[in-house]
Amino acid sequence: MIRFLKKNLLLLLLPVFLFSCGSRKDIIYFQGIDNAKSYDNSQNYEAIIQPDDLLSIIVSTDSPEVAAPFNLPEIQSNETEYKGLKTYLVDNTGYIDYPVLGKIKLGGLTRTEANNKMVTAVSEYIRKPIVNLRIANFKYTVLGEVNKPNSYPVNGERVTLIEALSAAGDLTIYGKRKNILIIREKEGKKTYNRVDITNPDFLNSPFYYLSQNDVIFVEPNKTKVNSSVIGPDVYVLFSTISLLITISVILLR
Repeated sequence: MIRFLKKNLLLLLLPVFLFSCGSRKDIIYFQGIDNAKSYDNSQNYEAIIQPDDLLSIIVSTDSPEVAAPFNLPEIQSNETEYKGLKTYLVDNTGYIDYPVLGKIKLGGLTRTEANNKMVTAVSEYIRKPIVNLRIANFKYTVLGEVNKPNSYPVNGERVTLIEALSAAGDLTIYGKRKNILIIREKEGKKTYNRVDITNPDFLNSPFYYLSQNDVIFVEPNKTKVNSSVIGPDVYVLFSTISLLITISVILLR
């Protein structure tokens, strides 16, 4: 009887070990960063203006009445994030339609480059204009094995992948940290890129900073995939049965 219980105990414990085995290398972020090369932050990241971006552009001078023709009236909107903003839609060829100036191409430029181009264009009509330009609808989306999947707006001019995952409540224990998918649109084409956040080298990659409308997908690991097939309660059942058999073996010695 005892031999039978011991034999079946091993069989029942095997799935438990398979489900519970985990590696530190699969979980910890930035592994070996203390011994890695330094990371270059000397180049400041700026988002590239893309089609469907909404640009907030405000022109001002010492005389408000002189700048008035270059500014749209304030938007009356119930949506808090756009209330009062003067926004211009970048069309699929990269152009916006701006008062007085007409069609002007800003797509493909950084915010600084676009701002300088607007200053140059407006300067043909008024002296020493001040132009304040920013992307008003910068957002990203996080899906998959995170605690709070959602689309998130960005109030500033840049956001890192780590900040984005943090806003989404971090990865669950079932998320693959070595194979995070980032879907990005570049020059009108979708690109698909994989990032390993356990390796600190990604801090110097083009995907450390996100672009507007990036989609981040965290893939489930084998444990989560297997549990979806056999049922989430199977692990608990195996553990309970194994515990009972262990106690029986001890008592019958």
